[in-house]
Amino acid sequence: MKRRTFVKGIAATSLLALSSSTVEAKTNYPKISNNNILTGKEFFLTIGYTPVNITGNPAVATTVNGQITGPTLVWQEGETVTLHVTNKLKKSSSIHWHGLILPPQMDGVPGISFDGIAPGETFTYTFKVQQHGTYWYHSHSGFQEQTGVYGAIIIKPKRKEPFSYDKEYVIQLSDWSDEKPESIYRKLKLSSDYYNFSQRTLGTFIDEVKEKGLGKAFGDRRMWNTMRMNDRDISDVTGYTYTHLMNGQNPATQFKALFKKGQKIRLRLVNAAAMTFFDVRIPGLKMTVVASDGNHVKPVRVDELRIGVAETYDIIVQPKKNKAYAIFAQSMERSGYAMGSLTPSASLLAIPPKMDPVPVLSMTDMGMDMGAMNKKEDKGMKCSSAMAMPNKKRMKKYKWQTMEDQKYPITPLPMARGVQTTMMAMSPKYRLDDPGVGLRNNGRKVLTYADLKNRYSTKHDKKPDREIVLHLTGNMERYMWSINGIKYADAKPLAFHYGERLRITFINDTMMNHPMHLHGMWSDLETGDDNHLVKKHTVIVQPGSKISYRVTVDAKGSWAYHCHLLYHMAGMFRKVVVA
Repeated sequence: MKRRTFVKGIAATSLLALSSSTVEAKTNYPKISNNNILTGKEFFLTIGYTPVNITGNPAVATTVNGQITGPTLVWQEGETVTLHVTNKLKKSSSIHWHGLILPPQMDGVPGISFDGIAPGETFTYTFKVQQHGTYWYHSHSGFQEQTGVYGAIIIKPKRKEPFSYDKEYVIQLSDWSDEKPESIYRKLKLSSDYYNFSQRTLGTFIDEVKEKGLGKAFGDRRMWNTMRMNDRDISDVTGYTYTHLMNGQNPATQFKALFKKGQKIRLRLVNAAAMTFFDVRIPGLKMTVVASDGNHVKPVRVDELRIGVAETYDIIVQPKKNKAYAIFAQSMERSGYAMGSLTPSASLLAIPPKMDPVPVLSMTDMGMDMGAMNKKEDKGMKCSSAMAMPNKKRMKKYKWQTMEDQKYPITPLPMARGVQTTMMAMSPKYRLDDPGVGLRNNGRKVLTYADLKNRYSTKHDKKPDREIVLHLTGNMERYMWSINGIKYADAKPLAFHYGERLRITFINDTMMNHPMHLHGMWSDLETGDDNHLVKKHTVIVQPGSKISYRVTVDAKGSWAYHCHLLYHMAGMFRKVVVA
């Protein structure tokens, strides 16, 4: 699909109530540059309907204070903030403060921590800010996150940060559709590949024959067909309906981040999309990653990074030339992109780079190993019995492979198999050094989870007391999502014990990436170095893989735990009770 479909009629600009200019914040935090910033200890936010024109067609968004994105909230670590949220919608609403450590009744999840905000009512959130960094907020009611209820949060630290910069910008990525989200979900339920326009054709099969030979090409097709899977099924919702936005602006209007040559610019990246993973790069500039999900990490210089739905990254760049650089965020399935300009002049815009080829899933993404599979096929065995074999070279190189040998008492949980679980990873492996489908061997240095190390020592952190294993399960044909084969409506809450140290291992039995988000507590990601466990609030579980992290259970109450892909959330969700 060409980009023209999603940015037609751009002269109308993006939003009636949104200022498109870049201004310096005139506050006690002067380095921040963004469209609308609110600072202080008390805030008044209104959720309401706002007419918009993002694609050239008039539509109605649900917004915070009448704009997309919502205002950036700037807080101070250690202070108590009060937020009065008024709902002017015709239906219940809410605000969840994503990644924040706070009392459960302030978490903002209807049905878990409070009743929601009824139409015409105001709910007052108040809590002490116990952390610093880049975060965001969004509705946890219905599909309102898709239609515009989201914004960024910046929390100023008590102490000086271990890096310097001259100026900073929030770069909030999102996806917009003129379709109602209920319509998108209904179409996915009727046909899960409704928005996938990159499926294989006779032409692509002929190309494969030329590349691999008839036997190999036919064998590959047979295996995928046997498993009822599509190796180009990367994202459920694509640029066929989505226009991808950067700070509420489409690629034609472009968000502009101004700089002077030689300045160090901090970019606070937030993925506030409903369904889109973005691969972010700034051609011509190295990016130094200094924080992940609000927490400082040891600096890592990369050319590109993938930011999953709900993740945040802080990067520092230093332009050496007086030219416009493209802040380029292409969707994972390559159906569209968000873009802005890092530029010395608001009148000088960058040219978008060429998009990368459409990605293709491999058997590795399905928790299998092609080498082992080919050997079994030679012996006449069915592909479904293939088992991945360990890569000895990789095991020697990466310490995180030793996580396979870590043993903790595993708490048994209910597990169901049936029509709701048509996929299964036969031998899932830790793949923290894998940048993911579409980014492997692309000639650029791409950030992986294996690159992330906590800036501060975790050497003396308590070891886990026990482990739970959660399978991410689904049926793509019927668009059914679940955990351990059981959808949320039929599942009992997960029981966490206050004061324990818990190890959680996810096994992804599906072909999709899932951003898993635990409310109220940190997820200490295991990357093989126990001295520098990385604190995250959202962890991406790649297709056919496993991943583990540790949780200090230090927050009593009821909490949500779910995949952050909006249309997966109804089934791939659990209530956690800490007592």
